[in-house]
Amino acid sequence: MAIQLYSEHKYMTVPPKTFPLNSPFYLFFFFPQSSTLNLKFTSTFLIPFRLLFFAISLNKVEMGLTSSLRFHRQNNKTFLGIFMILVLSCIPGRTNLCSNHSVSTPKELPPSNPSDIRSSLVSLDLEGYISFDDVHNVAKDFGNRYQLPPLAILHPRSVFDISSMMKHIVHLGSTSNLTVAARGHGHSLQGQALAHQGVVIKMESLRSPDIRIYKGKQPYVDVSGGEIWINILRETLKYGLSPKSWTDYLHLTVGGTLSNAGISGQAFKHGPQINNVYQLEIVTGKGEVVTCSEKRNSELFFSVLGGLGQFGIITRARISLEPAPHMVKWIRVLYSDFSAFSRDQEYLISKEKTFDYVEGFVIINRTDLLNNWRSSFSPNDSTQASRFKSDGKTLYCLEVVKYFNPEEASSMDQETGKLLSELNYIPSTLFSSEVPYIEFLDRVHIAERKLRAKGLWEVPHPWLNLLIPKSSIYQFATEVFNNILTSNNNGPILIYPVNQSKWKKHTSLITPNEDIFYLVAFLPSAVPNSSGKNDLEYLLKQNQRVMNFCAAANLNVKQYLPHYETQKEWKSHFGKRWETFAQRKQAYDPLAILAPGQRIFQKTTGKLSPIQLAKSKATGSPQRYHYASILPKPRTV
Repeated sequence: MAIQLYSEHKYMTVPPKTFPLNSPFYLFFFFPQSSTLNLKFTSTFLIPFRLLFFAISLNKVEMGLTSSLRFHRQNNKTFLGIFMILVLSCIPGRTNLCSNHSVSTPKELPPSNPSDIRSSLVSLDLEGYISFDDVHNVAKDFGNRYQLPPLAILHPRSVFDISSMMKHIVHLGSTSNLTVAARGHGHSLQGQALAHQGVVIKMESLRSPDIRIYKGKQPYVDVSGGEIWINILRETLKYGLSPKSWTDYLHLTVGGTLSNAGISGQAFKHGPQINNVYQLEIVTGKGEVVTCSEKRNSELFFSVLGGLGQFGIITRARISLEPAPHMVKWIRVLYSDFSAFSRDQEYLISKEKTFDYVEGFVIINRTDLLNNWRSSFSPNDSTQASRFKSDGKTLYCLEVVKYFNPEEASSMDQETGKLLSELNYIPSTLFSSEVPYIEFLDRVHIAERKLRAKGLWEVPHPWLNLLIPKSSIYQFATEVFNNILTSNNNGPILIYPVNQSKWKKHTSLITPNEDIFYLVAFLPSAVPNSSGKNDLEYLLKQNQRVMNFCAAANLNVKQYLPHYETQKEWKSHFGKRWETFAQRKQAYDPLAILAPGQRIFQKTTGKLSPIQLAKSKATGSPQRYHYASILPKPRTV
């Protein structure tokens, strides 16, 4: 008899002479020489495996054994018991961390061709569903530069749908190229939310259960990772509460912003959104459902925050809240000197009693600027404002906000007046407005509706977001805003400082190593069928000129929402933290299934793990990984 043992998608054929007469294997598998027994060591084989062993044992007893075999069986009784315990204990069960819901596990050998893989996906037992005919809807992202359709879309109704899908792909192992991208609103810029011929998970299908708000000394809200921030704001405002830190655009999902950072004008005071999370529920790259916080599974917690989707999919989050104001005083002033502008910004973020929001933006050669502001703001001095000319100038706008309730209007005016008196802006350019809190926070959506009406929203967005140390910001501004850029009519350029002390150090987010650093965000739109400065290729080359200057001047700039093509660039981005990042990938997503669009790690189909260390030829030390540099480049739209 020959025995075929199946484990990890491989067969081993064992000839009969492998097991001597006194072997426990021989006692259990004493069959005619011509027969072959196939054993598949998987979780689904647990019960049949036990029954087979015991049935054969009983049959041997009934048939009777020779005295020699009885003797050997007696001598091996203890060994058999130990052997059975070891074998059965090594067979993985299906443990669900959060409920009694059964997560389906494939029962057959892993399929190796696309049609079989598709059939295996269809066979999964899910609360939601999988679709194949609408993959074009998730083949692009907000950057609108790449067309990379997946094989399938998962529309999950529960966290267990996501866990089932992940476990299924883990089971397929190296026999398939399937990867997974969790997609919220698809607001990534370089294909990060795409999974070419993989599975895209539509996280907005996971919005249930409802948003849950808890009051108390430390109020918080429990939300789905697929919930969008504007819905959280609307719901929390019903209780007089709101999250502390925001992004400028609220129609993004919780999981999406927490996988990056979530930065806006409140970050100098409260840190980014990833600083204001108490707890997460994660589905790891191995399909495990894990609840984590700073004190519970803390390494996974900090890995996922700012982790670019590499370690797990955020399915729920517990977010810190604070009392919400009813109104805001929204102020804009202009500077012609960058040094005065940046000095005032840094002064404001260093004060204990200051504005609640501090941002800024650059204006290059804009005609009739202040008159355009009049549609939303009122000038402090209308006559002086009408005499100001912005043509041909590079100007810097300081944008600040003070929160207040109606009964606090008088004291709020006094506080803002005092703060403004300490600044060095151009007096004739003071404009202000008082609007509801929700209207201010949702301000970008108003611009979105206007652009959609003109057909200018779903266009290529070659954005570039940089984090620049305070020590380099003047040199950066002088070169970029005076020499590289000659206008910004195709989109805003944001610039504002934040305090490093307000940012948690243990997350995966990479920032410059200085007490104060600046976010500088170039946010242009490439107009279709255009040429010159609105053309996509021109804007991409302009971005590259900015990056080339930063590298040549050694400014120690870090990308926010990073995108790199080579191993050298990714290692430079992470610096000393690269090894930790790679080790965490090995721990939580060893097959590199998650977020392939980030182009950091590649799922391989060979025997080695995609993160497996290999000895360096030069040093003999373990320091080489599979990197994005070997990934095929996406096809441009």
